[in-house]
This record gives sequence, structure tokens and C-alpha cells, in this order.
Amino acid sequence: MATKLKLYLDLIRWNRPAGWLLLLWPSLAALWVAAGGFPGWHLIAVFTLGTILMRSAGCCVNDVADRDFDKHVKRTANRPVTSGRIGVKEALAVGVVLALCAFALVLTTNAATIQWSFAALAVTLLYPYAKRHVSMPQAVLGVAFSFGIPMAFAAVQGSVPPLAWGLLLGNLFWVLAYDTEYAMVDRDDDLKIGMKTSAITLGRWDVLAIAGFYAAYLTVWAVLLDASQRGQWFGLGLMGALAQVLWHVFLIKDRTREGCFKAFRLNHWLGFSVFLGVALSYR
Repeated sequence: MATKLKLYLDLIRWNRPAGWLLLLWPSLAALWVAAGGFPGWHLIAVFTLGTILMRSAGCCVNDVADRDFDKHVKRTANRPVTSGRIGVKEALAVGVVLALCAFALVLTTNAATIQWSFAALAVTLLYPYAKRHVSMPQAVLGVAFSFGIPMAFAAVQGSVPPLAWGLLLGNLFWVLAYDTEYAMVDRDDDLKIGMKTSAITLGRWDVLAIAGFYAAYLTVWAVLLDASQRGQWFGLGLMGALAQVLWHVFLIKDRTREGCFKAFRLNHWLGFSVFLGVALSYR
């Protein structure tokens, strides 16, 4: 049982919390914006636990979908499904259980949130297969990783206003930035196996594009949340995020595996800076 549990934890990337933190910070920021301040412990708990569960379920689906590709990539060759230590049906069963647990949390909210959760699930299931057909599948991932934003507004207000979709669009640019950094790590392997990624599509413009994606993300959020009127805390949060953007560009400029992977792993601090600025602006 101990060995099996270790495999399951490896399957859902339990030792890599950066993955679910990337989803959590924009969702929590949206909760604060939608509520005009502290949204209450119930919604914070639902979105935090739901984010962890759905990200874990997504890992199960992704590993099953990519099992024949992952064996040819250095970084992913030893994943439990790819290496055969966990079977396909078993991995999918784990994913279903985790998704059902997340849905049980959603059921404690309202009808609007429940309805939007089905759209979020559809995008989550679509992403692993987009890598076969879409030249920049990171855009699909961007929608999946940003869907907590409209769901947060639905949970607080019972509907999804235009502001929520604007924030989703801005957050999509952030996902494009950090997942392109992630794709740069595997670019050589992905070229050999015919996988489509933004790092391959952008080619020698990758670093410049990433800088542009970061700039678009921060600009959209600053404009939509009226940074000039929101106060010093939001401004400090944006400045902290911008300083990290400059550091990330420095890390990836030589396109080394180590530098690109480090930049990707540090992105959750960038998201935390923006969230903290948003939350403190409602003090």
C-alpha cells in the first residue's frame, strides 16, 4: 500500500505544488475582485481544494494521453503511466475520483458555478489532445488554467460579467509565458517526436514573445482593475511581478534547459505578487 500510494502521489505531482499554485493565485484574486474584498472562508476553501484536486485529475488524464510521447522525452520518461508502473485504467480511475471530489465541492456553491464547472472540465480534457493538432496548444492550456476566474465570479455574484472574461484573457497571456518557458525545456525532444508546442512555433522569437506575453498579462490586469485608482498595494504587487519578469527573461535568454525550467518553476511567486496586491488593495 505504501508503494502504491507513493506511485499515486507521483502521478498527481504531489511533490511539485508549483503546478496548482499557478491555478490558485488568479482564482483567489478573482474571488477578491468579485466580492469587493474578503470572499469568506467557505469559497476560499472550495477554490483552494478544488484547484488542487482538478490539477491532480488533469495530471492523470495528461499522462494517459501522452504516454506514448513521454517515453521519448528525457524529463517525462519515468512517469508512472509511461513507465508502466500504473496502468491506463487505474490512472483514469484515480483521475475520475479526484474530479468527483472536486465536483462535490462545487455542489456547495451555487447553480451558476456548477454549470460553468462542466465547461472547465471540457477544456481540461481537451488540452492533452490539442498538442497533436494546434501549433500553440499553450493557448488551450491558458483557457483551462484561467477558468477559475469566471467560476470565482459565478460563485460570488451568480453570473459572469465582462470583467471576468477580460481578466481571463489577461491571465491567458501569463500562461502562454510560463508554459512556453516549460516547452523550451523539451524543445529538442518534442521536435523529434512531432509534438506541437509554442516554443517550436515561435522559434528564435521565443524569448521576445515570452516578454511580450508577460507584459500583456500585467497590462490587461492593471487596466481592467484600474491600477491608478486602486492604491499603493496593488501598484507594489505589479512592480514585484514586473521585477520577476525581468529576472525570468534573464534566466531564459540563453535557452538552457536549467534556466528555462527554473523560470517556469518560479512563476507561482509572480502570480502570488499579483494576488497579494489585489487582496491588500481592498483593505
